[in-house]
Order: sequence, then structure tokens, then C-alpha cells
Amino acid sequence: MTRRARAAAAPFIGRRDAHLSGVTLAIWNSTRRIPRGHVSTYGTIATLAGFSGQPRLAGYALHNLPAGTDVPWHRVINAAGMISLRGTAGELQRRLLEEEGVVFDGKKIDLAICGWPRTSRSRRGGTKPRHNVRKEAP
Repeated sequence: MTRRARAAAAPFIGRRDAHLSGVTLAIWNSTRRIPRGHVSTYGTIATLAGFSGQPRLAGYALHNLPAGTDVPWHRVINAAGMISLRGTAGELQRRLLEEEGVVFDGKKIDLAICGWPRTSRSRRGGTKPRHNVRKEAP
């Protein structure tokens, strides 16, 4: 087991799910960090867990959550700011997010407002644009 996997497994020592992979545990632990009323993307969660560029790992790990888990799976959405789940699971996810105060614009969530973690690039369109304004000499 790698150092990262051991660190990810630490909160689970002695629990019935201690046999899970370090990848899965790292994803679950990263997901637990999302504050109430905020969302994160699958890609962001994978990156926070140490698996940059592998958003599907987050999806697979969250899909394998046991019933009654304390991992806030409903706070993870796709990069477009939308719920990826369909049917009753998607309806449940939307209801749970709305109960936490997450605001939808149709089917989308504005990641600039509700996204976590907040970064300088979390504004729509990236960082603030720089205007080419010349200052006149005094």
C-alpha cells in the first residue's frame, strides 16, 4: 500500500470498509471536505485526491458508496455545472442540493457562486480580463 493510500485509509481503520482501495478512500475523503451549500466537480475532487485529470475515478468511487454513508455524494456535479445522474437519483440529488441552499438556473448551478474550492479561476470565463489601458505620464 502506498503512502497516499495509507493516509487515505487512516480514517477507516477498524471500520468494515477498511478493505477499499486507497483511490476510493481518497476520493471519499476529498468529497467529505465540500461544505454544505457548495458543490464541486468530479475533476476537482479527483485532483484534490491526488488523481489530476481523472474525473471518472471520482464517479466510480462515489458510485460505490455504501447505503447510509456520511459522504456528501450529492455535492459532486459535472464540469458543466449540471447533475449527471438521471431519473430518481438525479431528482434526489437536486432536492438535497436545494435543501442546502444551492440555487439552480434551470438545470445548471453557477460554479462561480456555489463552486468549491474557490479559486481565482472560479469566475465565469476564468480570471478577470486585463484591459490594455495606457497610463499617461504625469
